[in-house]
Amino acid sequence: MHQSSATRCPAPAPPPGSRGIEEILADARARLDRLDPERAHLAYRSGALLVDIRPAAQRAAHGAVPGSLAVERNVLEWRFDPRCPARLPQAVGYDLPVVIICQEGYTSSLAAAALQDLGLRRATDVVGGFAAWRIAGLPALGPTALPPSPLASPVTAGRALR
Repeated sequence: MHQSSATRCPAPAPPPGSRGIEEILADARARLDRLDPERAHLAYRSGALLVDIRPAAQRAAHGAVPGSLAVERNVLEWRFDPRCPARLPQAVGYDLPVVIICQEGYTSSLAAAALQDLGLRRATDVVGGFAAWRIAGLPALGPTALPPSPLASPVTAGRALR
């Protein structure tokens, strides 16, 4: 008989006051006026900044929206906080319409809520992310090949030794 890993190793009791990711995501989305891909495209064409927070490798593997601004998630708040010296030239104020896109529309919800926490009240995200954007037939570039790494991957490195 095979037991699931949850049966064999129960999850630890969460500390008081902590919230699970599903609750955090639901709270973030409750604050956003999320846009389906078509509405996001219209907002972008009307002057909203469309910000792609996916890592470069993911954009290369799946494609990107032409004209979108690539700002990886790990630096997003610093680039959009109008008070921060590391902000982008586009981060001119708190009324800036910013539409965040990720691959499937999960990380983008958390990122848009973080921008709202900074005071960018018009920040939101794309329901379904870039995958839904592609399915909707909206403008997209790529995928593109990444330049070869100067270091061999562990898989190919073993073959080179044979």
